[in-house]
Amino acid sequence: MPRVVAVSRDETHRFSKVPAESITLVAGLGVLGDAHAGTLVQHRSRVRRDPNQPNLRQVHLIHAEVFDDALAMGYELGPGDLGENVLTADLDLLGLPTGALLDLGGPVVRLTGLRNPCAQINAFRPGLLKVVLSRADGTPTDEPAPSTASPECATAPVIRKAGVMAVVERGGEVVPGQPITVALPDTPHVPLAPV
Repeated sequence: MPRVVAVSRDETHRFSKVPAESITLVAGLGVLGDAHAGTLVQHRSRVRRDPNQPNLRQVHLIHAEVFDDALAMGYELGPGDLGENVLTADLDLLGLPTGALLDLGGPVVRLTGLRNPCAQINAFRPGLLKVVLSRADGTPTDEPAPSTASPECATAPVIRKAGVMAVVERGGEVVPGQPITVALPDTPHVPLAPV
């Protein structure tokens, strides 16, 4: 049964977030008290490019199974370490289409795209990038994916496993243990792309 494993937030712009007993999602804004909440883009690199872009990265979700992959490669990770707001289990986040709705036990988020793994992951733990980024053939790589500002981003032959980004459709409190229900958008489904 897909479920919420842990929740995290941080009011400052740091790589990792602080685990919490609960987080509150606010429709159209994101996680209350989190540095990335807002109707307009809040990620510093994107603000530098264009501060008037809509914020498609209000909530970061990542699957707990990537922590198992990390441990197998010698990296021990805990909730919030990769900057996620919601850690999930038993849900193929990366296989869902753009626009999928996730009901997190009341609050609902709409998936907008993939998190593009960046060099900050290696700054957090040297070599960790290879856990969340692979070449098209599945071989782990330690070279950052192209920036979302570059034309190569959408066509780069890499597999991104650093989670998904979403916007809040319906607010409310999210706590660990809540079930996750998925509602798929109308077909044809559009695969998630980096945002």
